[in-house]
Amino acid sequence: MQQMDGRSAFSSFSSRDLIAIGFRHQRTIVVTFLAVLLGAAIAALSTPPDYTATTKFLIERSRMDPVVSPGQDQAPTRSEVTEEELNSEVEILQSDSVMQQVVVAAGLNKHKHLLDYVLYWNQTPEQKIERTANHLKKELKVEAVKKSNLISVTYTNSDPNTAHKVLAVLDEAYLQKNLAVHHPKGEFEFFDQEAQSYQKNLADAETQLKVFSQQEGGVSPQMARDITLQKLNDFNATLQQTYADIASTEQRIDALEKQAGTTPQRITTQSSASDDASVLQNLKSTLMTLELKRTELLTKYQPTYPLVLEVDKEISDTKIQITTEESKPLKAETTDRNATYSWISEELAKAKADDSALKAKATSIQLIVAKYQSTAHELDQKGIQQQDLLRKVKTEEDNFLLYEHKREEARMTDALDQTRILNVAIAEQPGTPALPSNSRWLVFGLGAVLALAISAGAAFTLEYTNPSFRTPSEVLSELNIPVLAAVPHYTHAFAGNGNGNGYSNGNGNGNGHSVFVNHDATVEN
Repeated sequence: MQQMDGRSAFSSFSSRDLIAIGFRHQRTIVVTFLAVLLGAAIAALSTPPDYTATTKFLIERSRMDPVVSPGQDQAPTRSEVTEEELNSEVEILQSDSVMQQVVVAAGLNKHKHLLDYVLYWNQTPEQKIERTANHLKKELKVEAVKKSNLISVTYTNSDPNTAHKVLAVLDEAYLQKNLAVHHPKGEFEFFDQEAQSYQKNLADAETQLKVFSQQEGGVSPQMARDITLQKLNDFNATLQQTYADIASTEQRIDALEKQAGTTPQRITTQSSASDDASVLQNLKSTLMTLELKRTELLTKYQPTYPLVLEVDKEISDTKIQITTEESKPLKAETTDRNATYSWISEELAKAKADDSALKAKATSIQLIVAKYQSTAHELDQKGIQQQDLLRKVKTEEDNFLLYEHKREEARMTDALDQTRILNVAIAEQPGTPALPSNSRWLVFGLGAVLALAISAGAAFTLEYTNPSFRTPSEVLSELNIPVLAAVPHYTHAFAGNGNGNGYSNGNGNGNGHSVFVNHDATVEN
């Protein structure tokens, strides 16, 4: 016999071996397949048909409402719908209030189920509505369609009319909720009340301004204040000039007084010197008389006699007077009034008069300046009061016009709400589905595929868990022993010996083999 390598001859696993597994476990495969297929058939027959209804909402910017606020608004600009806005609308659509409204309107809370009698038999109607709303939220499939402004809503129910009714009620509830969220009620009444209030305030402010103008004689305090300030500036300039003139006049008076002190009032026009002839003649005549008297006394008395001595003394005094008169000649001078002194006197008198007049003028101008300052301050206060009144009128007018504009906007918004012109539109109305969304044949087909997979899995599981050897490849892979030969076994299992050890396994159907192995590397048959 030809020498062969048992490892290479029996190491491969062929499709025949795979089919052999099926034959070995055909009973298990058939029973499992039929059992699962029967269950799938029962499930397909017992599963009620489901009907799916669909509705779609279009989120758009066709209606541009102004922002409701007390400030001045700019013109609304049209913008694209953002992903955040779509997600917000999805959340509004799935809100608890919308779900509960749908449950009540569609009558879902009146449906009776087995669990209602077993677990929820003592629930209140409100709890039943909330539980049904939570269940409805899970059953609804709400999603924003990618790359669009659409929101798709699908609902599946065993009753096509119920599926249609739920989505129809959902459309209406969502539109009402969207209207309530984006356009709350009471805006027109609020702005109408505010507009009337500011209109009354405007009338009161205009009345106060009119009364104030009448009290002022129709003259604007600001204009009168400006005129008064102009005159005040003129009088201030005049007063400063008067002060300068007074200072200049006082300096001139000082200079004139100094000049008057050094200037003589009169000047000598003619001068001459001569003796006083009449005086000298009288003195000489007296001297002669005294000498004659002395001579006469000497004739009677001694020189020492007192009368003689007295006459001698008189004679001596007379001589001295004569000598004195002769030594001091008599001077004759002619004087006249000094013209410079007269001019200085006149200028000094005029300067003093001017100084008095300027001081009196300065005092008078000071009184006028003080009066104009008081008047200007009073007019300034009145001007501030008038500005406050004007500002109040302007503010009240702006507020009135603003709220008048807001009232019109709110009225237009209410009109649009009443006509259901919204930024949400129903792009697809829900219809009553005629065909079920699930198929019994599909359930049966899936059950058949599942039965085939389970039966095959059961066969392979039994094959894998069986510890006996069935093919030469299993012997080679598990024991790592060269296989000498493999003989199909049809009747009974046997074990041989001789040149090798024999192993066999069979089930009486010709599926077994008698395998002869040897521990040597090569064997000749």
